[in-house]
Amino acid sequence: MKQLPEGYRALVLGSSGTLGSAWMQALEAEPRCAAVQGLSRRSQPPLVLEDESTLRTAAEALRAAGPFALIVDACGALSLDGRGPEKRLDDLDPHALARCFEVNAIGRALVLKHFIPLLPRQGRSVFAVLSARVGSIGDNRAGGWYGYRAAKAAGNMLLQTAAIECTRSRPEAVFAALQPGTVPSALSAPFLAGYPTTAAELAVQGLMQALDALPAQRGAWFIDARGQTIPW
Repeated sequence: MKQLPEGYRALVLGSSGTLGSAWMQALEAEPRCAAVQGLSRRSQPPLVLEDESTLRTAAEALRAAGPFALIVDACGALSLDGRGPEKRLDDLDPHALARCFEVNAIGRALVLKHFIPLLPRQGRSVFAVLSARVGSIGDNRAGGWYGYRAAKAAGNMLLQTAAIECTRSRPEAVFAALQPGTVPSALSAPFLAGYPTTAAELAVQGLMQALDALPAQRGAWFIDARGQTIPW
């Protein structure tokens, strides 16, 4: 991350997951990064998206260690409570839909609420969230995956709206929704048949390079690991 200041501090939310762990490893090996902090359900303090008090407590606990010039939100879930993505309208269940939104959209909104204030007000900074190409309305050609698609699209809108607000006070901050590609993980394992995959380490390397090349703008970017933009 050559565009961030020398000796910057980084924070990874969802650090125990496949991609979150890869972000931690990459940043620990990054010479310009002075320190990287990870939060997850198992960290101390813990981070539980469905419990706002844990997000508030974690953000307050980290305030003295900041500011963080790079914050990566690697939280999210494809399958919840034993239910995977719906393939047909007949599969829709209101409780499953609500749970998907609770984690992937409402959880993201609360992360933005509590952790954007940990960015520096001056100088370049980056707030990146893991999204998914299936959350693109403009790129939806296959259908299916109703709840996950809709929740990711909602999460993207929440990021975009927060970015517009926050770049007024942090004009050099870069906000981005990231499509890492299909990464082998416990989350994706049941859905990999027939799809090319990318190792988590390679996906993170590509995303770091892509983020480094982005200029600040009013609003957020939606990009993949090659730095190509994705329609919202």
